[in-house]
Amino acid sequence: MTAERIVYMDHSATTATDPAVVDAMIPWFSKGYGNPSSLYRIARESKTAVDKARSQVAAALGAQPDEIYFTSGGTEADNWAIKGIAFANRKKGNHIITSAIEHHAVLHTCEYLEKQGFSVTYLPVDETGQVRISDLKDAITDQTILVTIMFANNEIGTIEPIAEIGKVCREHGVYFHTDAVQAIGNVAIDVAAMQIDLLSLSAHKFYGPKGIGALYIRKSVRIDNLLHGGGQEKRRRAGTENTPGIVGLGLAIERAIARMDEQNKRVSALRDRLLEGIFKTIPNTRLNGHPKERLPGNLNVSFDFIEGESMLLLLDHFGICASTGSACTSGSLEPSHVLLATGLPAETAHGSLRLTLGAENTEEDVDYVLEQLQKVVIRLREMSPLYADHKKRSCNV
Repeated sequence: MTAERIVYMDHSATTATDPAVVDAMIPWFSKGYGNPSSLYRIARESKTAVDKARSQVAAALGAQPDEIYFTSGGTEADNWAIKGIAFANRKKGNHIITSAIEHHAVLHTCEYLEKQGFSVTYLPVDETGQVRISDLKDAITDQTILVTIMFANNEIGTIEPIAEIGKVCREHGVYFHTDAVQAIGNVAIDVAAMQIDLLSLSAHKFYGPKGIGALYIRKSVRIDNLLHGGGQEKRRRAGTENTPGIVGLGLAIERAIARMDEQNKRVSALRDRLLEGIFKTIPNTRLNGHPKERLPGNLNVSFDFIEGESMLLLLDHFGICASTGSACTSGSLEPSHVLLATGLPAETAHGSLRLTLGAENTEEDVDYVLEQLQKVVIRLREMSPLYADHKKRSCNV
């Protein structure tokens, strides 16, 4: 029998849309339905709403409103930033630098560009998931046109040294793009101070609607368009504006920034309570990612002798929503590329679990997860021949 209680701890995958954001969006579906590119009154009202949201996003990033361009989400923003810079600056060079732990929206885009004649360097990371600045400096050549490094990792929560990366890129005259999809609402961002040239974000990661995102493009950046058609977004991103989504994005990012400090303090305390409880009750576990420089709600733990997908299925039986470092659920038997890049053995990476906490989680949720997780791990280990061998060796020592 499946539990009636639902405990959602997969906020890095998506978040529930804030009710206040939903309320703000609703009028733009049926009353304020005018096309922002038209000239009559209801269209001008839509344009005013879009412009307000653009200002809200800019304020959250320390940018100017005319540096914000709305997209369908983080994936489009990443594709536009990377392909747009690559093709617009091909005469200057054909070398791109990224990291081994990027989201697939970045990695697959870079792989595509390799087929178009570009050269890509995939920087390694240390055991905590951070890029080494020395490696970045060594990788830059006179052909380098772009560095794209994520702000914070979606699997292990590690926050990268973004300001240092921005400084190195600016010193070498190389454009710097960061996928900040996981960072918005969790980390203070100032694109000018951090010397970021392009930044991607997606509303559904910070309690906004799905299907809407944005790309920050610093003024004077040379970039090609990704989509061609109409003259929307100052002729840089074709397609009729998604006014309800844009309104929702604007309010969601404003609210996320306003409550960030208070929210981070509360969520990080819950995360620490969860980690402490896991280490106390479940032996043979390890924390993945940076112990301090990590997102406040992110907890990625590996459990020896079991597989992550089995954990997910049993946790779901108890109403607990989580994810695993293994990519099995997407049809691959390969473990997480992120965990492997940190030096984790494949068998350990297969036994990883990502629990990401958010606004609605409570201490009661944490205690419930600890109770059920211990049961799940014990059950799976009892079925594991690897654990049986481990116990036998321990007894013989």
